[in-house]
Amino acid sequence: MILEHEISRRIRGLAAASMLACALLWSAPVAAQGDLPQIMPSEHKLPTKKDLGPRALAILQMGEKGKTSLVPIAIMIDGKFWDASAYKADPVPMALESGTVYEVERDGSSQGLFTVGSALHSNAVNGPVPWLATGSWVPAGTETKSTVMTARAVPLGLTDTDAPPRLTRDPTKVYPENPAASGPAASSPNSGGSSDGPPRLNKPEPSPSSSPSSSGSGDEPPRLSKPASSSDSQPSSSGQTGSGTGSAQTSTNSSPAPAKPGSGKASTQENVPVDDSGAGAADRPLLRRGKPAVSFADEDFPGYSKPGVTASAKPASTAAKSESTPGPLQLIPAISDAHGPEPHSYAFEWLTGEESQRHDQMVALAKEQLASYLKAQAKEEIKPEARPSRTSHREPAKKMPEPILENVKMIAYDLWLSNQPVIVFSADAHMPPDAQTGEFSNLTYSITIVGYPDIYNNVHKLYVGVTDKYHLDVTPRLDLIDAVDADGDGRGELLFRETSDAGTGWVVYRASADSLWKMYDSLNPE
Repeated sequence: MILEHEISRRIRGLAAASMLACALLWSAPVAAQGDLPQIMPSEHKLPTKKDLGPRALAILQMGEKGKTSLVPIAIMIDGKFWDASAYKADPVPMALESGTVYEVERDGSSQGLFTVGSALHSNAVNGPVPWLATGSWVPAGTETKSTVMTARAVPLGLTDTDAPPRLTRDPTKVYPENPAASGPAASSPNSGGSSDGPPRLNKPEPSPSSSPSSSGSGDEPPRLSKPASSSDSQPSSSGQTGSGTGSAQTSTNSSPAPAKPGSGKASTQENVPVDDSGAGAADRPLLRRGKPAVSFADEDFPGYSKPGVTASAKPASTAAKSESTPGPLQLIPAISDAHGPEPHSYAFEWLTGEESQRHDQMVALAKEQLASYLKAQAKEEIKPEARPSRTSHREPAKKMPEPILENVKMIAYDLWLSNQPVIVFSADAHMPPDAQTGEFSNLTYSITIVGYPDIYNNVHKLYVGVTDKYHLDVTPRLDLIDAVDADGDGRGELLFRETSDAGTGWVVYRASADSLWKMYDSLNPE
């Protein structure tokens, strides 16, 4: 019995211990779970990219006389490009609002700032430049230093003493020692001073030869008269001095000054108004007109052509001068972004002898691509084929002559910031005259090649464009403008001027590892 009682007591103790342990286990997770934050699946939000605001891309046109104008191209809103000449044009596009500042960049490096002043709209239908902006152009390094105004303990012109300020004369001017004693006429109280003095009120004095009845009473009011001077006095002959007096009066002045020979006109000194400022000619202020501001006429706009006026309508001298000294129009990219990255250079520096080697490779590649283009064009032509006779044999194919390249340009950019060049090659080509017939083809071909050297020292082609004026609808002509960071990610893109059968526009390409990816095309917006 004792053994069974002990066993039952131990079983009850184990049961109580187990129940206590279970209670502790259940209570601990509940307390810990209450301290943790409640995260619901519907409330979880993925981090989104912060919108830094719009980023506008434009072209600064700089003429030969330093005249500048701005052409809007594209504006990026939330990662998508829009036509800057039409975006929010109510009535002026957002990219050309007055006061907008553009940073002009060449090869990615800042060249200066252009501030939009006013926007001009073209009335031409489907014009290549519908909007144009004028403003102030400040090249880099020519900014005026801002001076900080500092407070002075003593105003300028005063001293630290308590003495009152004194008026001083200008030391650069010469003043007479005693202007009042310059002559006997000036010392007389009735002479009125010099001829330049102000008019005074003088009471008329009765003539000694006239009686009081004829000259009037002595209480006659004063009259405004000009001070007498020797230059104003004229010789007068005897005449009547009053009605009913009959007495003659001669002039008391000296003999008149001899007149100048050949002067038939009377002196105009009496018509000059009297100066009443009380200052001499040396102290009198003068009003001067400044040089008028140079007007920005329509003819001075880069690329402006006056409607209805052809080149032959200009004068011969002007036309000859413009043809003899043509001024190239410079096109420089410009970026306006308040929160964009700092500009940095995309120019690539060649090693010694590397540039000439790459140039030879690009020239050989351009000739090869032109030959392939001409062969493809020859296959597309439909020519009647004559039936070959049994005795005739096939003539060997003629070797294509080597084309002549002109306006060859090659430039390299470090677009990926990896010290690897992206080469842009462009040239104009034409075929030499035929050796047998002597016929010369005046057709000019445009060649544009974009590539980079691979690990095998060969040029990896990213883009090849060969075209002529009859095939611009298939392959447009591309003219390189410059490298620019169009989207603000720090990497460079290529900006081209595009010419197709639809007109002239702008296109932005991003260079990837395999090809060029089109980011924006003004002629074919998506």
